[in-house]
Amino acid sequence: MRNLYSTPLNSRYASKEMSYLFSDDMKFKTWRKLWVALAESEKELGLNITEEQINELRSNMDNINYEDAEMKEKEIRHDVMSHVYAYGLQCPAAKGIIHLGATSCYVGDNTDIIIMREALYIIRKKLINIISLLSKFAEKYKDLPTLGFTHLQPAQLTTVGKRACLWIQDLVIDLENLDFVISKLKLRGAKGTTGTQASFMNLFNDDEEKVKALDKLVAVKMGFEETFAVTGQTYTRKVDSIVLNTLSEIAQSAYKFSNDMRLLQSMKEMEEPFEKNQVGSSAMAYKRNPMRSERIGALARYIIVDALNPAITASTQWFERTLDDSANKRISVAEAFLALDGVLNLYLNVSENLVVYEKVIEAHVNNELPFMATENILMEAVKRGKDRQELHERIRVHSMEAAKRVKEEGLNNDLIERIIDDPAFGMSKEEILSIVNPIKFVGRAPGQVVQFIEEVVEPILNENAEYLGAKAEINV
Repeated sequence: MRNLYSTPLNSRYASKEMSYLFSDDMKFKTWRKLWVALAESEKELGLNITEEQINELRSNMDNINYEDAEMKEKEIRHDVMSHVYAYGLQCPAAKGIIHLGATSCYVGDNTDIIIMREALYIIRKKLINIISLLSKFAEKYKDLPTLGFTHLQPAQLTTVGKRACLWIQDLVIDLENLDFVISKLKLRGAKGTTGTQASFMNLFNDDEEKVKALDKLVAVKMGFEETFAVTGQTYTRKVDSIVLNTLSEIAQSAYKFSNDMRLLQSMKEMEEPFEKNQVGSSAMAYKRNPMRSERIGALARYIIVDALNPAITASTQWFERTLDDSANKRISVAEAFLALDGVLNLYLNVSENLVVYEKVIEAHVNNELPFMATENILMEAVKRGKDRQELHERIRVHSMEAAKRVKEEGLNNDLIERIIDDPAFGMSKEEILSIVNPIKFVGRAPGQVVQFIEEVVEPILNENAEYLGAKAEINV
């Protein structure tokens, strides 16, 4: 509806796949799956629940009568009990055993864990594909010398491919942390009102082994190997903090990449994809703004700040649980995932279509390399019997003149030509130019790319080959 606020996370940034995970439909269908799993498990452990009741619940898991639930919630102001009521209208035979022994967090918290795990899998798949695309780029440009920068000042040369490996390495670290977090996710399970399982102890006549088995059975039916051994009314909110910190770490890596791209595009060395009919500026028709990289930065910043929300929530839960987490949690967790999904869609799009302007890169290298090459020229001349102190002074004078020409007159750097024309060095033009070949100044950069791709990246891609080939649709 155009007369109500609509989040741009859905309309502009996140994929339909990610948006669905945080939809009401996904939530309430998962609630019903959890109620079926609970009833099945209780029946298997001996409670008086019939197969007819189970089948009735199963047959109505997906056809949710939302109007009945919404009408009831207006009356009783409780979302879980409203949906228990609505489910009971569709399942009259099973009405009395829906949610048996459970508290609201049985469906609420377990659903949150289930959705977060599914969302993390989507993030993981996109991370792997970005790593794959950037690794192809790194291999293609592993030998292309470019200016390295420290303090945003020209430093020793690196290669375009080696720089891309810095972006990849950040993502590899993120993937390792993401896999760890996924592997440690546990279901809340069937723990009761304050986590003591007292209601289930009553149902099973104080048979502690059956209550423990119920907790395990529910988890297995929902696709989890474990539940948290202890909880309050909720699973510990540290889980949300850990998950959003992980999303923040990925956002940080994307942010770094986007900043590098914006700088490179300003230098006209590289560009993000710019479509045929894309408009860069409403006033300046010639402009090619790095709008996708800028958007990555904007959304990444939001995620990084948003990660503070569950950290504060985890810190301020009183005893077994307070409800000040609920309103914040339903916004902060969902929006972090939706925003990061938008970031990774953009990252995929940009990394698949990076544009490199080799001649511009070469010109920038040639403008700075003469200063860097003087030490090598000096050493070669000394090897041939020349006086180091004399040549050092001549290089200093030539460098000052060349720098003045570049900075004050706006002309090209002619330092190498000055050295070539100076007989004191005793070297031919060809000999000096061979020393100043940029590829001789990149160290192990090409070899590092090959080693990194072979030893670090390829094992990841081989293990995850089934996830490769993902595409990202950019809405705007």
